[in-house]
Amino acid sequence: MILIILNYLGIIATNEYTMKRIFSLLSNITISEYIRNRRLSNSGFDLCKENSKVIDIAVKYGYDSATSFSRAFEKFHGIKPSSVKTNPERLKVFTKIHFNENIEDNSSMEYSIIEMEEKVLYGRGIKTTYCTIQKDAPKFFEEMADIYENKYGRIEYGIVVYEDRYESDDYEYWIAYEKEINELDKIVIPKSKWIKFVINSQEACDIQKVSRQFYEKFEPSLKLNLRPIPELEYYHDDITEFLIPIED
Repeated sequence: MILIILNYLGIIATNEYTMKRIFSLLSNITISEYIRNRRLSNSGFDLCKENSKVIDIAVKYGYDSATSFSRAFEKFHGIKPSSVKTNPERLKVFTKIHFNENIEDNSSMEYSIIEMEEKVLYGRGIKTTYCTIQKDAPKFFEEMADIYENKYGRIEYGIVVYEDRYESDDYEYWIAYEKEINELDKIVIPKSKWIKFVINSQEACDIQKVSRQFYEKFEPSLKLNLRPIPELEYYHDDITEFLIPIED
C-alpha cells in the first residue's frame, strides 16, 4: 500500500524518500502511521459488522498473529477486539486524507454501533432544506420549547427526515418526546442498527459541526450503507447522541 501511495504522489516527480517527507509535512503523520491507523480504523468497523474471527480480521489487515493485532487494536481503540461485540464501547474512525490547497489536520471521532428496537415518538415538524436547516432547526426547537416544555418537560429528540439523502435538498426537522402526547403527531422509527456519536453539548452549532464532519469526512472513511430512514438527535444529561441509521 505504501508503494501505491508513493506512485500516486509520484506525479510531482521526486524520489521515494522525498515523497515520504512531503507526505509527513502535509499531513503531520508518516505514511506508515497513516496506513496502520486506517487499517485499525477499518478493522474496528469490520468487527462490529461481520461474524469473522479476530484472527481472520488480523490477517485481512496484514498482521501476522491475533496477538500482535490485538495489541495494536487495543492501543488505537482503547478496547480489545474480542470485546467489540459483547461490550460495545466507543470505537475510533481515522479518516482518509484528501490533499488540497487547504489541508487540515487529520482527525478521529469516537463512535459505537448499536441496535434499537422500533421506537414510537410524538412530535411536531417543519419543512426545511439543505441550505436553511442550520437556521431553521434551532429556531423551530426554541419555538417548540416555549410551547411544550412547561407542559411535558424538556424536548428529548430532534429528528432529521430526508426526502432523499443524496439527491434532494428537501428536509424536515422534528422535535419529539417518547411519552404519548395526544396533541402531537405519532412518529414510528423502525428497528435498525445505528452508528452513534456522543456530543458533549446540546448546542445546535456543535451538533451541526459533528453532522457536517460525519458526511464530509467520516462517511467516506467507513464501509457502510445508510438506511433511508430519519436520523436522530437524543438530548439527555447535557449531551447529544447523534444517531445515523445503517444497513445490517
